[in-house]
Amino acid sequence: KAGNASWALMLHPDGLECDLFVTHCWLEGIYEFIDKVVNSWPRGARHAYCCMLSNPQNLDIGHLLSTPRESPFVYALMSARYMLVVPNRK
Repeated sequence: KAGNASWALMLHPDGLECDLFVTHCWLEGIYEFIDKVVNSWPRGARHAYCCMLSNPQNLDIGHLLSTPRESPFVYALMSARYMLVVPNRK
């Protein structure tokens, strides 16, 4: 039953170990984003954390961010071996 979960957790309810942290600025379209991520994917990386796919975008996630040191971003950054900063045309 779907609801109250991110796309990533709907696919993998137990989660996956993050070895690539992807950050972006929300100005790019999804096609530009995917092209850049696919073409820049580090060799050896298997699972990525990207907030737009990992955090439930339709819910108030304030409680996930209220203590920044315990936020999903920090846990993903701490486990990631690689970081990918996605630029955009704008």
